[in-house]
Amino acid sequence: MEQAITFTSDGLTLSGIVHTPDDLKPGETRPAICVLHGFGSNKESTSCLWPARTFADWGYITLRFDMRSCGDSDGEKNHINCLEQVEDTKAAITYMQGRDDVDSDRIGLIGSSFGAAVTVYTAGVDDRVAAAISSGGWGDGERKFRNQHVGDEAWAKFTDMMERGRKHRAETGEPLMVPRYDIVPIPEHLRTNLAPGSVMMFPADTAISMYEFIADDVVGNISPRPLLLLHSSEDSVTPTEQSVELFKRAGNPTDLHLMADVDHFMFTEDDPRVVAVLREWLARYFPLSA
Repeated sequence: MEQAITFTSDGLTLSGIVHTPDDLKPGETRPAICVLHGFGSNKESTSCLWPARTFADWGYITLRFDMRSCGDSDGEKNHINCLEQVEDTKAAITYMQGRDDVDSDRIGLIGSSFGAAVTVYTAGVDDRVAAAISSGGWGDGERKFRNQHVGDEAWAKFTDMMERGRKHRAETGEPLMVPRYDIVPIPEHLRTNLAPGSVMMFPADTAISMYEFIADDVVGNISPRPLLLLHSSEDSVTPTEQSVELFKRAGNPTDLHLMADVDHFMFTEDDPRVVAVLREWLARYFPLSA
């Protein structure tokens, strides 16, 4: 069953969909998993729909939701901020803890790309997260951007954009708007994976927020709670080394899987190997029965 719900974060109303398993009995509680969307995306992306529906089929209660300023949620138009999304994720956990059908001590997170970085960071600063799964995520904004804007010319163009954004904000009080692909380059053949309604213009403040966001600093706090890091071995969007470095800094139990023959939008491909890794990992580290 799919149920449209809302919850609040910092006074804003956020929109979500809760998926409950068909075999859930009255009065029964189950572990839950919150599904976090990617950069300027929304809860209707395949990267949200596939995990939310698949995990519900496997017996978990799931929540996919729109971060503030995305999809159907409240918030300043086009404004995306990493730490604010961490707060929205914490609010989603609070909402799920308040449901009668959720085991409030067993709530996990899964995210893709930007949502993966937010997943790791949130798990590192909020011990209510019982398990975390990151797909194509990143741990250091500056290092990630350096590997996405390759060469002196491209790097100078990117850093100049952030500096112009700071000056424009200081002088006018208004944001300097920049195209999505000036912040995060995506090859044209992968752009069809963006969800309808994805944000295409962002304030330069968003790039600055990402540049300063360092999940590497908190990933070690997740242990002894389980963490799964998934990444394409040749990722066309987020450098693979980002998950490798997260793995180096994480404690146990942490698993890292570098997957060949899939690209950045891993959950859009329904690859049987990815399905097998997820199912086995959940059975071992976040089973339906505690």
